[in-house]
Amino acid sequence: MGNLCACLATQPAKKKPIKRLPNPPPQSNTSNRWTRIRSSRKEKLDDALIQEQALAAAILFQQHQQNGSLPFDRSASLRYPNSSSKKSSNALPRSSSSRARSLTDPLLQPHQLVNQDVKLDDLETNHFVLVHGGGFGAWCWYKTIALLEEVGFKVTAIDLTGSGIHSSDANSVTSLSQYVKPLTDLLENLPEGNKVIMVGHDFGGACISYAMELFPHKVSKAIFIAAAMLKNGQSTLEMFSQQAASDDLMRQAQIFLYANGNNQPPTAIDLDKSMLKDLLFNQSPAKDVALASVSMRPIPFAPVLEKLSLSDLKYGSVRRFYIETSEDNAIPITVQESMTKESPPEQVLRLKGADHSPFFSKPQALHKLLVEISKISST
Repeated sequence: MGNLCACLATQPAKKKPIKRLPNPPPQSNTSNRWTRIRSSRKEKLDDALIQEQALAAAILFQQHQQNGSLPFDRSASLRYPNSSSKKSSNALPRSSSSRARSLTDPLLQPHQLVNQDVKLDDLETNHFVLVHGGGFGAWCWYKTIALLEEVGFKVTAIDLTGSGIHSSDANSVTSLSQYVKPLTDLLENLPEGNKVIMVGHDFGGACISYAMELFPHKVSKAIFIAAAMLKNGQSTLEMFSQQAASDDLMRQAQIFLYANGNNQPPTAIDLDKSMLKDLLFNQSPAKDVALASVSMRPIPFAPVLEKLSLSDLKYGSVRRFYIETSEDNAIPITVQESMTKESPPEQVLRLKGADHSPFFSKPQALHKLLVEISKISST
């Protein structure tokens, strides 16, 4: 992910000094004192409520996967549209769970949904595959999943190896192919003639690029959201290391993990939880930041070192779209613009006011762009 741009700097980072405000002078007014006490209690209650909502969202997400009517694969959550859409003639893969999302779902209220007239029969495909970024998991797409399903799309959110609720340890992932196996397995098992729209966020951009090279005939469009969009022979680390010198916030946030010993290369990268908001969620709601703080996992280090092998015949045959995030502190807009200039996609769109996690900070606007891209026909 974007935080990998500073991976070359393995020296322990100095933490920013904490600025403390001077204590206010004592006041004799008992009414004011009582007001402050009530305010303090309210803030504590609000904080507790935010944490409770975040934990509840995480639990609901996991229960949704585990209580499906069919066996499930911990690396993928496959959802089908509501009863308004026809049942697919293709059998539901054994490695999935399915349920119709109710309008009373507490994760997203009905008044938050975007009403769009989408004629699914006119689309090349109505199936979105969402691929999370480094450290994230399928859980981060919960708003996007709800919005897309409400207008009739089929959505599959993947947990890459060692991410989300996938059972593997991130420190044990030694290659990009191992990391993206849940995604490549999904594409390999797609019925012949079926296509998907792949969406990659952050380091997920490199992951969908890898899959596009293997299965170009199964990908209708590829959408990169604040993501690593690499050229042939380039690694994610190489792409983002260009900005390492100026990215002080990223340097301070990263924590290298050495599962094989301190005298060996890092096996994974973690993030300082106290810096998550400023780095990844500077425009996102507090309850989503709380959800991320209890859900994010370390990022496998080996895959970010791996150079991609991308050909014009395969990877180059898939239609690419890039969505920029203007208020991104993890992958600055200048880095995003550099990637789109060096390897121009079919279209570049921008989400104004979006941080590195637009599925939290600008879910409605992101949803609208995803739907609009799905409706773009070949010329």
